[in-house]
Amino acid sequence: MKSVVIHAPKDLRIEEQKAPEPGPGEVGIAVAAGGICGSDLHYYNHGGFGAIRVKEPMVLGHEVSGHVSALGAGVTGLSIGDLVAVSPSRPCYICKFCIEGTHNHCLNMRFYGSAMPFPHIQGAFSQHLVADPRQCAPAGDLSAGEAAMAEPLAVCLHAAGQAGDLLGKRVLVTGCGPIGLLCILVARRAGAAEIVATDLTDFTLGMAAQNGADRAINSGSDPEALAAYEAGKGHFDVLFECTGVAQALAAAIPAMRPRGVIVQLGLGGDMTLPVQALTAKELQLRGSFRFHEEFFTGVELMRKGLIDVKPLITQSIALEDAVTAFELASDRTKAMKAQITFA
Repeated sequence: MKSVVIHAPKDLRIEEQKAPEPGPGEVGIAVAAGGICGSDLHYYNHGGFGAIRVKEPMVLGHEVSGHVSALGAGVTGLSIGDLVAVSPSRPCYICKFCIEGTHNHCLNMRFYGSAMPFPHIQGAFSQHLVADPRQCAPAGDLSAGEAAMAEPLAVCLHAAGQAGDLLGKRVLVTGCGPIGLLCILVARRAGAAEIVATDLTDFTLGMAAQNGADRAINSGSDPEALAAYEAGKGHFDVLFECTGVAQALAAAIPAMRPRGVIVQLGLGGDMTLPVQALTAKELQLRGSFRFHEEFFTGVELMRKGLIDVKPLITQSIALEDAVTAFELASDRTKAMKAQITFA
């Protein structure tokens, strides 16, 4: 089988690897589609992010869907040929955090395509995978591309859970990449009364406006635009911070109402926070990291037509052209979600 393997920054290779065989209680999956995530781009462009660096060749990818190709002994509830969204989250289910129900903080998490531990955890951008049935969400009549969007959608559903009740709330989203746009879709579905989005490129802002934002602000060309929301101690009840850039968070805080909630999704390097401003407004800063049960919720929402991710898929590129796919995905003037097709 062919796999997409990163060796070093800008050194991405399509390599032949031995196809795995499912054992008892496992599922074989012929991968159909895989979305290129921000973390994949960090590995491709920089060799990692923060202090995390690729130290050995690693298969990339964690946003995938595919068709069940084999069933190990004892597997029920799935059939050969079923399209499934495959959760990259593989907690141990026995550590203290799993027992508490906070599986996203599992002490022994094996998350596809992660260089955090060494040896690295290999990713899902391969033509064939072996998975635990608990990772597989039947996708019904969704397309393979839609099913592969379940992972980033789950990230945003988890973030919405961290934010709390969004009904009637005024929401600010900083960063209009796939996670920002999915936060817009989720906040709108949850009943947000107003959604304002900021970013630096007209392409992403146009996508935000087309997918539920009431106003899209280019904070590069119009850096004072948020000032209009600062009057009377601020306007927004909730901030979804999707950039991981300290300047974006700092610029948003004056527009937040006292006792508002900031949900930090964006991951980058260390951030210096304006703690005194947070304190004076009694703002709540809540981290949001990965997901667990929200993965299956996201698939159900898509299957029922309650959240439409199709407009976010801007490119579908064959496995043989994976380098082109990564280059396109890195261009925020052209791509929202670029996916690789494996079948």
